[in-house]
Amino acid sequence: MDLFDRYLRLLGITRRRPSLEALRELTLAHLTRVPFENISKLCLRKQPERHGLPALERFLDGIERHRLGGTCYANNFHLNQLLEHMGYRVSLCGADMSAPDVHMVNVVSVEGSPYLVDGGYAAPFLEPMPLDLKQDQEVPWGRDRYVLKPRDSAGRSRMEHHRDGRLRHGYLVNPAPRRIGEFAGVIADSFRADATFMNALLVVRFSGTRSLTLRNLTLTEASAASWRSREVGRPELPLVMEQEFGIPRAIGSQALDGVELTQNA
Repeated sequence: MDLFDRYLRLLGITRRRPSLEALRELTLAHLTRVPFENISKLCLRKQPERHGLPALERFLDGIERHRLGGTCYANNFHLNQLLEHMGYRVSLCGADMSAPDVHMVNVVSVEGSPYLVDGGYAAPFLEPMPLDLKQDQEVPWGRDRYVLKPRDSAGRSRMEHHRDGRLRHGYLVNPAPRRIGEFAGVIADSFRADATFMNALLVVRFSGTRSLTLRNLTLTEASAASWRSREVGRPELPLVMEQEFGIPRAIGSQALDGVELTQNA
């Protein structure tokens, strides 16, 4: 089976001609079938020869066999390649956070308009978000609120992440198309011993109406209108990952071996 056919099968969708409706279907499927998680990254912590983006076959193996996904680089790059394979006009773009171009997103042009498709921000971006905005577009989710701003004079779009009414995070999309090789440095840095995702745990899985988030020792269930959290003991983590996210406890135990969870993802 062609790898992209396998990809579509794992997403539970069929091949369709590019359209906004088809893009909505694909975006929702990817966000709900491919979690944001750094478990697969932590499993490679002691294997420097495997640091970097997983090949598509290994990425799909993780989804199918262990219900894994990846962080922004793996999720958004492979989504980019799928969109391109499906015939979409899609650009892989960098986005500034604490440093330039440390995040990666997709900008898709369909039916004459550009859309942001981001499967790697651990956020409920369950449908393409228009970039030719005249006013803010908001996505409320539990205690969080995501705000996409109209493009500035340089064509850049700002995404803001508010929590409990305060601006906590966000990114600025740089519209120039990039090649994956241009991200080699930031991808390599993400495996450094002091990197956030080498010292923290974050797993986020969405359904159409709710999400489950495991952030270090806190498990949170949220929807657009509500949220609730509970603390998890460190020894419980592999079992919680298996019961709540479907990730085998052996994989969770392997990933967390020697990880201190000293940073907040």
